Amino acid sequence: MKRVIRMKIKTITCHDVYNAGASLQAYALSEYLLQQGHDVEIIDYKPDYLSKRYNFKAIDNPKYENFLIFKIIYIILKFPKRLLEHSGKKKFDKFREDYLRLTVRYCSLEELKQNPPLANLYIAGSDQIWNTLFQNGKDGAFYLAFAPKGTKKASYAASFSTETIAHEWKNRVKDWLSDFDNISVREKSAVKLLDDIGIKGQVVLDPVFLLTEEQWKKMIKIKKPSKKIFVYDFDRNNFMKEISLIAKEKLEAKIISFFKVDYSDENLKYPGPLEFLEVIYNSELIISNSFHATVFSLIFHKEFFVVKRNENINLRMMDLLKLVGLEDRMISTEKEFELVEPIDWGKVDQVLKEERDKSIEYLMEITKENENS
Repeated sequence: MKRVIRMKIKTITCHDVYNAGASLQAYALSEYLLQQGHDVEIIDYKPDYLSKRYNFKAIDNPKYENFLIFKIIYIILKFPKRLLEHSGKKKFDKFREDYLRLTVRYCSLEELKQNPPLANLYIAGSDQIWNTLFQNGKDGAFYLAFAPKGTKKASYAASFSTETIAHEWKNRVKDWLSDFDNISVREKSAVKLLDDIGIKGQVVLDPVFLLTEEQWKKMIKIKKPSKKIFVYDFDRNNFMKEISLIAKEKLEAKIISFFKVDYSDENLKYPGPLEFLEVIYNSELIISNSFHATVFSLIFHKEFFVVKRNENINLRMMDLLKLVGLEDRMISTEKEFELVEPIDWGKVDQVLKEERDKSIEYLMEITKENENS
């Protein structure tokens, strides 16, 4: 007789970068696997390039790196703002301590190779871990290059987030991924990128969809309904400002912003992952250029609009909107904003249920280990 045994699993993702979506997706995958009876930890991987935020000595602009006097002036000018922002770090640190089950800390791929955390299965993902526009997309750690020979390697909802893999990294990425037993990605466009380098993959949902709306609601404070528009703008986008003010007048609502902007009624002070969830749930309309703000708008059934990012990372949002039949929610003109119909949540939920079932089936397949008993 065969039985399914409990697996020892280690996941790796950008879990500690002081971004609400990154924290929540890291939690969701490990929490879902824990609920299935597996022994799960997130590898606490924090190389230098992921440690710059809240580092008072960090030089964010490369042009100041090579001249000592410029570096000193840059650090002095940035210090007051960074000191204020440091208060926000506490909420992310508390979330990490309360919700993320972590291994010991590793600061380089070499450290991981020398003393890898032991597991039956290693899972890379989710989020933009393979985006070669960023340093993490060029780091073998996020392609499980440290995993001991013979152990099972898979990805879950890994994302390239762009239309192409940087040309000079294609062969290296192919070599790393060729060693995987199973590969799943978050966007349909990523399957094509994999095909282009001769790798097979399948699409699954972002891990936050693995947990139910009720599970997410248990983590936050539910407030009385009020007319609020939540604005989450990474780019200080003028068009987003324009439509937010139109929506404010139309809905007679207040604007709450995740970042400090001059047109909001309230700017959230040093929000963490849970505050991010709360403001989405307790708002009537979400206007953002954030992938995970869009995702949680879908989970919480919130009317929303998406404005394109300046960075070339809009494919992940467009692929998600196409999946649920809401391409018209990505807008670039006032006319598009005014013409959209209310969301048919029945259709959206049906699509998400089907895709969630496929995602769970994939996880069941990669975590299946049989033995004779």
